[in-house]
Amino acid sequence: MFATNCWVLASGKGAECIVIDPGMPDVSLELADLLTEHELKPVATLLTHGHLDHTFSVVPICDGYGIPAYIHSEDRNLLLNPGAAVSPEFGATLSGMTFSEPHAVRELKSGEEIELVGLKIRTIHSPGHTRGSLMFLVNDETLISGDVLFAGSIGRTDLPTGSSADMQKTLIKKVLPLDDSIRVLPGHNQETTIGIERKSNPYLIEAARASRS
Repeated sequence: MFATNCWVLASGKGAECIVIDPGMPDVSLELADLLTEHELKPVATLLTHGHLDHTFSVVPICDGYGIPAYIHSEDRNLLLNPGAAVSPEFGATLSGMTFSEPHAVRELKSGEEIELVGLKIRTIHSPGHTRGSLMFLVNDETLISGDVLFAGSIGRTDLPTGSSADMQKTLIKKVLPLDDSIRVLPGHNQETTIGIERKSNPYLIEAARASRS
């Protein structure tokens, strides 16, 4: 519905996998088809933040496969109350709907390192889009950037718990120090690299200029 990327990470066919940001509408059937095609077994779901277009399918997927969801502590409340971080117009469409969180939820902190399906994953707390936004650096090679960094843009900061000042700090302190070779898998649109964004993304160019002033 919102053209959100739901990423599935695995070391290869027939392996265990991680599901990242299962959005809306319910993507359970499409995910099941992909898992069957590649003979994958999900062991966890990672959430970059609590917006509904990234979390809508987390309950049927986590509880259906008996796996935990990982989310930053600052955004966990949005699993039960997603309307707290959306526009008033979208919030009105949620009236009368009830939400729950998966049976197993594990809270993440900034800098925490976890190992799943043979991958080393470092959590990077990156507030700005939401207070509890996370990026995930996988094997120091691939960045799951959520709605922090897009190809040519960044996530909006005008929704509840968003902050343009926090986003600027995130870009300067969390994104700019990353190596140019790192592949970026964003929450929306096509993949990119840190090097490409450093040269062409106007928000990163401005952040770099601000960091030098």
